[in-house]
Amino acid sequence: MQIAVAGGAEASPDEYETARAVGRLIAENGAVLLCGGLGGVMEAACRGAQEKGGTTVGIISGTGDGNPYLGIVVRTGLGHGRNVLVAQSGDALIAVGGSYGTLSEIAIALKTGCPVFGLATWDIKGVVPCGTPDEAVQRALEAARKRVAARLHP
Repeated sequence: MQIAVAGGAEASPDEYETARAVGRLIAENGAVLLCGGLGGVMEAACRGAQEKGGTTVGIISGTGDGNPYLGIVVRTGLGHGRNVLVAQSGDALIAVGGSYGTLSEIAIALKTGCPVFGLATWDIKGVVPCGTPDEAVQRALEAARKRVAARLHP
């Protein structure tokens, strides 16, 4: 399973710690963490996942190396277009805070049937608001399991 994490390249201290906890929980549950690979929320989630020995994948917008907690870097050169790849590659998406880039990932995920779980993020139809990182990750994992099973056994 691949759980996408979306959020701003800059994060408040609360968003950073929330995302880090999300990353740890994703790794503890054996899922791959997928994100846009930059700083802020994305870095925090990757950091948390790596602290628990998890796999982190960054689909980055340019040709650089992304944040220091990426295990796998996919250099797209697509700018904001990489948001489509992030949103469509996750079996579920967790959004933490964020601005318009996060909103675009949420919209793409919802448009393509990927379930979205939110922590202090955009309050729009289709985003399931969650109160804690544990709730968001557990709900995302449950939804992801269903999507993977449907793919494997149509």
